[in-house]
Amino acid sequence: MPRRRSASRRAERALAASGVLALVTAAAATGLAPASSSASSHREAPMTAGDPRADNTDVYAFTSPDKPDTVTLVANWLPFQEPNGGPNFYPFAEDARYNIKIDADGNGKPDTTYTWEFTDHIRDDADQFLYNTGVVKSLNDETLNFRQTYSLTVTDSHGTRKSLLKDAPAAPSNVGKASMPDYAALRKQAVLSLPDGGQAFAGQASDPFFLDLRIFDLLYGGDLSETGHNTLAGYNVNTVAIQVPKKAVALKSDATRNPVIGVWSTTDRQGANVVGAAGKGAEDGKATDAQGAPDKGGEAGWRQVSRLGNPLVNEVVVPLKFKDAFNALSPEKDATVTPVVDKVKDPIVPKLIENIYGVPAPATPRNDLVEIFLTGICKECGPIKADLNSQRLNADVDKTKVVPAEELRLNMSIPPAAKPNRLGVLADDLAGFPNGRRLNDDVVDIELQALEGAAQTGKIVPALAAGDAVDTPYREPGDTFPYVALPNTAAVNQADSLHPDGGVGAGLGGLVSGDTFPVVPVTALGGGALLAVAGVLALRRRRGTGQA
Repeated sequence: MPRRRSASRRAERALAASGVLALVTAAAATGLAPASSSASSHREAPMTAGDPRADNTDVYAFTSPDKPDTVTLVANWLPFQEPNGGPNFYPFAEDARYNIKIDADGNGKPDTTYTWEFTDHIRDDADQFLYNTGVVKSLNDETLNFRQTYSLTVTDSHGTRKSLLKDAPAAPSNVGKASMPDYAALRKQAVLSLPDGGQAFAGQASDPFFLDLRIFDLLYGGDLSETGHNTLAGYNVNTVAIQVPKKAVALKSDATRNPVIGVWSTTDRQGANVVGAAGKGAEDGKATDAQGAPDKGGEAGWRQVSRLGNPLVNEVVVPLKFKDAFNALSPEKDATVTPVVDKVKDPIVPKLIENIYGVPAPATPRNDLVEIFLTGICKECGPIKADLNSQRLNADVDKTKVVPAEELRLNMSIPPAAKPNRLGVLADDLAGFPNGRRLNDDVVDIELQALEGAAQTGKIVPALAAGDAVDTPYREPGDTFPYVALPNTAAVNQADSLHPDGGVGAGLGGLVSGDTFPVVPVTALGGGALLAVAGVLALRRRRGTGQA
């Protein structure tokens, strides 16, 4: 296990992956603003922190490296899970729907939607408060007091829904080695076969996203030598994943003629109200659906409250005013959101970098970024003269119906790389981001270079070549489905080793409040207290901190 960098873990997880650019302005175009529930994506929007179980963090889409005739889709929720967060730990929400959506024809609407819905099961809620009452060896073990099952359905573009799994067991939160000594075996039991081929999974995982979040402290305080701390190291997330034959998501079920798909995840809340900017519902004050139309009572009041496609864009492109509205919008509306599209063409980040580091911002308008995030890359799409991952490349697509839409686009015809490069397409690895997204793709460094014009010039910007100096996930992904790494069990909170004075108070951590250790006469301390202090100090020395 890598050496812990406690300082980096104190930062709140803020920056992970969100839908990319143009939709948020729908607040102005459609008058939308979520009034209740929350938003999505590593706390990138003002309302997100209030509803972490509805908070999308990242989406991944890639050709399965060990089964190249299939595609794997992964989506994560509920960020910043401290592994020792008992007694309730981190269940999925019962009153939410977790969706992965696929657009095969480029019209910004889902042609295929996979939906997970969860149900809680408690064996004894009258005489127990524990998540588990003993060692857990199987998902059906009587000692697992709290369990979740889920239904998995697939819905086509006509709204026809088909059940794929029912009462399927989700992997539990990893309580720890004493409770779950063989967690890998438990997770293996939660990997289930699908009736038409493929596999599905729901459960906890080590967060695969990686970056140094001090980027929000004026871009590392103007000193790139202070990068290199993986803020997300040690935290867990909740994961849903599905692996299906490519034909299951391709236009007209033909992945050879139509290999390009667009992918995003959403969260729906039952009873969540989406209202107009003035604080009233559409028309006569009644609730609206996620597209701003009056709710007709369908789907029992389910409404979209969160959305995520490409990483980082809602965080660093979309202005604060529109972030929450972005999360309620459907991709086919993106091109109508003029204020946000304008921020794609004239982004904020390059100007900040120029002001702080003196690296000249590329000339605007940035039609290369529009191509990367909204249209996909193709020779007829924009200034990047290459055919890579636009749905316009699908042989059977009606190009008159293709619209700019923020989606994570994947060309499934490109085989997995024998030696994947973390910089993806920028390093001539066409199987990596922004052509889909693999678990090891360094999207922070890639997008930083793209914002600085590397996709136009074909050259890395030397002054920013090191990026945030965090190049790999905290735990390496696996070689087989669901690929995400097993969840962590060690406590992330190491505040006791970060005491600003480096004194005795540092050893007592949460037992001592404030920034300085209180001065207490020795005579006021009992012998047990003195032994406790001595024991803490001895433990710190054994850990190699050198502090006393």
